Amino acid sequence: MNWSSLSLFAAKPNLICKGKIVKRTGSFEPFEQFPTGRILVLSQSDIEEEQAQELLDRRVKAIVHCGQAMSGVFPTEGPLLLLQQHIPIIEVDAIHAEIFLHEAEMLIYQDRIHVGDQSVSCKPFTREDWLLAQRTANEQASERCESFIEHTLAFAMREKHAVRESLPSLPLRTQFTDKHILVVSDGKGYKKDLQAASGFITAFKPILLGVGAGADALLANGYQPDVVVGDADQISNRVWKSGAEIIVHTYPNPQGNLDNCSPAGEYQHVLPCIGNSEDAALLLAYEKGGEWLITVGVQSYMGDFMAKGVADMGSALLVRMKVGTRLIDIKSLQALTHQPAQWRKEALSTVGLSVVFIGLSLFQLHWILRRASHVVWKLVGVE
Repeated sequence: MNWSSLSLFAAKPNLICKGKIVKRTGSFEPFEQFPTGRILVLSQSDIEEEQAQELLDRRVKAIVHCGQAMSGVFPTEGPLLLLQQHIPIIEVDAIHAEIFLHEAEMLIYQDRIHVGDQSVSCKPFTREDWLLAQRTANEQASERCESFIEHTLAFAMREKHAVRESLPSLPLRTQFTDKHILVVSDGKGYKKDLQAASGFITAFKPILLGVGAGADALLANGYQPDVVVGDADQISNRVWKSGAEIIVHTYPNPQGNLDNCSPAGEYQHVLPCIGNSEDAALLLAYEKGGEWLITVGVQSYMGDFMAKGVADMGSALLVRMKVGTRLIDIKSLQALTHQPAQWRKEALSTVGLSVVFIGLSLFQLHWILRRASHVVWKLVGVE
């Protein structure tokens, strides 16, 4: 007799997590719009550190990856941050993605996931898995870097003529001429940098130009974007309804129909331009006469592009060569403006301490003089 088959002796499976599903349908869909306390189902790999923090803020119960949690191509500490906060990360075969329906109830066990009356095998993603994938990504960094540079230079040589040409003239109601332009994208650290830029925004009142999810970040921080540039699938419904001027970025000689790229069935402007939406936004602000182009979360360095998996840095190289000295990152601006303040603080502290020491010295001198005068008066017989 198989005693283990009897319910009295059969071991009950260990339930890891239970909750309702929220499914991310697009790679540009912001996590902050998801309801709290859900199990998140993803199709893409390599959660970045800032995305992990967003998920922690949403109090996500678990992450289910339809595929690999980490590709091993790009290093990221996002999964580790989640694991350190005891958020389970589960991998399932991508062919099962269709069974995970939004708002369905999910039960996660050590080696099985149950959704409704369906059950699929799964595998927990552990810290050891993260370490192995991270090590693999770091070991391949040199090879990726060489390939990345070659691709960048080849792209720049191919598109160098395009950067000499002017962009199509768009009839924008927003006037850029001789104004500071704050260009906000969703690169590494963009939320923290945007919060730190509040003083600059209050003091200079720049034109607020959101790029893709950067427009959502502006709205989330209480700012009204003046202009938004992005691919059609990068622009959220909230941004479409915000009242900003929407510019849909396409590529020169675009293929396909753009008539239905917005929820309203129409768009405000279309801008054919080389590169990505960040490049288009920078060129637009530059050619419209912006005085200073202050960037928040805009990819600027090779490491930024490689971490994002973006190969076409050639356009970024050409655009930054054209924009030149008008371009400055908010981190550099903050470093320049905060350093004198630190010096002033140290100077005031030094002056304050000096005044205290001088006061004590004068007090001691006064006491010494009084004692000396008493001694002299006593010697001469005055007392």
